[in-house]
Amino acid sequence: MISHINGKLVEKTPTYVVIDCNGVGYKLNISLQTYSSIQAENCKLLTHLAVKEDSHTLYGFYTSEERDLFRQLISVSGVGPSTARMILSTYSAEEIVNYIITADVAAIQNVKGIGGKTAQRIIIDLKDKVGKGKETSDLLFTQDNTIKEESLSALLALGFTKKVAYKKMEQVIKNHEGEITVEDLVRRSLG
Repeated sequence: MISHINGKLVEKTPTYVVIDCNGVGYKLNISLQTYSSIQAENCKLLTHLAVKEDSHTLYGFYTSEERDLFRQLISVSGVGPSTARMILSTYSAEEIVNYIITADVAAIQNVKGIGGKTAQRIIIDLKDKVGKGKETSDLLFTQDNTIKEESLSALLALGFTKKVAYKKMEQVIKNHEGEITVEDLVRRSLG
């Protein structure tokens, strides 16, 4: 459907933004994490279109990690888009993943509208899904997300599995001092 919206920021509130894209204003519901990340007048947000019988609602995300986690959260029975957005507004994506992996029911229950059973269901349903690649994600969070995403896409296009690509990128980042370009990261991951 709609993968992203790129345009001029017309309105910004803690719960939604309006982005003008070629004369059409798109209203995107956002989390507080995305709200605090948006700085420029021109912005690009990744999107998820939630289709219900009575509405089509766009959700906007500053990072692909946040959008992926949102999609995983709404796959859990009893967690809708509004609840998933509330979870992402309460904690960062990395914190949520840590709470799921460590089975921290109390932390997830601290989110408004999440009870004990729902928190347990989130942990049970997502523990195996979000835990994959976790050992490399902490190191990769220290580098620029755009560089990592583009490098990962290139390595996947070249036939690497996600796990192997992460591992190779981790080795390159660990042994490289300072900033690294996409080209360097991909080339060194291939070597």
